[in-house]
Amino acid sequence: MGFDVQGVRFLLSSHRSGIRFTRTALIGRQKLFLDAVSLQRILSSFGWVTTQNELQRILSEDGGFAEPLLRLLGAEHIVSLDASAYEGSSVVHDMNLEIPDTLKFSFSAVIDAGTLEHIFDFPRAIKNCLEMVEQDGHLLLITPANNFMGHGFYQFSPELFFRVCSEANGFELVRSIFCEVDADANWYEVVDPAKARRRVELVNSRPAYLMILARKVRQVPVLAVAPQQSDYMVLWQERGTDRGHQLPSERLPLPARLLRGITRRLGAAYRKVVPSAVAARRLGPDREVFREVSWRTDR
Repeated sequence: MGFDVQGVRFLLSSHRSGIRFTRTALIGRQKLFLDAVSLQRILSSFGWVTTQNELQRILSEDGGFAEPLLRLLGAEHIVSLDASAYEGSSVVHDMNLEIPDTLKFSFSAVIDAGTLEHIFDFPRAIKNCLEMVEQDGHLLLITPANNFMGHGFYQFSPELFFRVCSEANGFELVRSIFCEVDADANWYEVVDPAKARRRVELVNSRPAYLMILARKVRQVPVLAVAPQQSDYMVLWQERGTDRGHQLPSERLPLPARLLRGITRRLGAAYRKVVPSAVAARRLGPDREVFREVSWRTDR
């Protein structure tokens, strides 16, 4: 759990765009995974002038954890949550369980840099994160996308966060960035699959992150309705039928039952084979839905 070169760039890019770190919650106590030379280069690229003593202090003052860097970005109150006290988190809480009311709507920034994939009850954990953010505060996630199999319970898709960090849950997804973990890897802004009206898929050969920035625009009950994958929502709407009001198969005439069965099998085969074949032929990101951006600017 922690911030490498790409993660620190994401923090600094978010700070430049006006994100307030005044009251910060860390999901898991996050470490810094970079050396003084790399940290100085990144800070310098964002206009921060630091001495060698300051760099060493940031990297060592709290035993290599991220609090000194966050304080540099304006954090005045930092809370870290973990299921165990083994890394010195300030609050011991299992995110598989509902957070206490004292933590709800309390933070200008809630940050995870590698914890959510280790929590079995992801819906409960992400709901906790969303509920911790105050009005006009932000959720920042750096989480595994491709090629992290075995690292945790999960690796994630952009679709998930577009549907979770949505207006229905009181959020606006500001940025969704895909990048490989290498320090010199490019950043790609990911298009919402609902706007693309198709699945946003990618096959690559290196471990990669999704970096998510979402703003709370209003207080509403979070995940009161379970999100649905956008391409299925389009199919249901285009067919002009309500999922809950289709005739059960046993009540349809035999020809209709046979036709429905054939249609479902063909649709399942298409969804399984065709997108995978297209993705496998693609040597790099599809520029229609992965738009290269610079980490040096906030857009």
